[in-house]
Amino acid sequence: MSNPPLELVLDAKATLGEGPCWDQRSGLLYWVDIKENAVHAYDPHQGTNRTVHLDQMVGAAVARESGGLVLALQHGFHLLDMTTEQLTFLADPEKELTDNRFNDGKCDAAGRFWAGTLSFEEKEPVAALYCLETDGTVRQALDGVIVSNGLGWSPDGRTMYYVDSMTRKVSAFDFEVETGRLSGRRTIVTIPEGGGFPDGMAVDEEGMLWVAQWDGWQVSRWNPSTGEQIGAIRVPAARVTSCAFGGPNNDELYITTARTGLSEESLAGQPLAGGLFRVKPGVAGLPTYRYGG
Repeated sequence: MSNPPLELVLDAKATLGEGPCWDQRSGLLYWVDIKENAVHAYDPHQGTNRTVHLDQMVGAAVARESGGLVLALQHGFHLLDMTTEQLTFLADPEKELTDNRFNDGKCDAAGRFWAGTLSFEEKEPVAALYCLETDGTVRQALDGVIVSNGLGWSPDGRTMYYVDSMTRKVSAFDFEVETGRLSGRRTIVTIPEGGGFPDGMAVDEEGMLWVAQWDGWQVSRWNPSTGEQIGAIRVPAARVTSCAFGGPNNDELYITTARTGLSEESLAGQPLAGGLFRVKPGVAGLPTYRYGG
């Protein structure tokens, strides 16, 4: 697959741009800047980007069925009213773990919101993956995680894909849509040496995985059945953080990037780092689900 043209849609200079999430209903792309405590709403039709500043780091923002957003913040799950910009606290399953914060999150087809944590040290397996049920209860789905990151589901909804970045692997689980239970963990993709770390992830309608590679300068496409890399989108920023399908036909891949931790010298060689990019990769993505609570 030749590299289709990549477009810079927003020269955001984000410190840690992350978590793009397309909302078909509003035609907006929600995304976050974790370290700037910011939720963004990019309107491709108008070319505008609205920013809501919060009082803590924000790992993920996902549209909610009944309006507004559900967030995975540094200190747990919250609702955000986009009209008043008011937060409503739901739950913090790790309030005792002050060195942890929430990171990436996504909703499944039943409207549950899945989001995981990381420790600021990013060395020990002291983090976890949680599921916020539609009734507002929270359960721990996985423990022993170092850096909880990208999530996705197969087209039939029976497989969940999951990234713990420091392992350099993408795992697959058997997934029960009815209960949200996980079983049968296995490794399906390993990022090769020199390719950086797997970060955020999207799944296309052919069931292939699109994996953002932190320090890898690309979003790579993988066949989860064979573990083979079958394509790549080169990005003019080393720290590619996440990707999500969007647009009216869900055939545009939005890509977030970061500037954090890079030297002045490194940034001089990648002036577009922290930008929001878009590409038409030649395939459509699976629909984005809203939180049902």
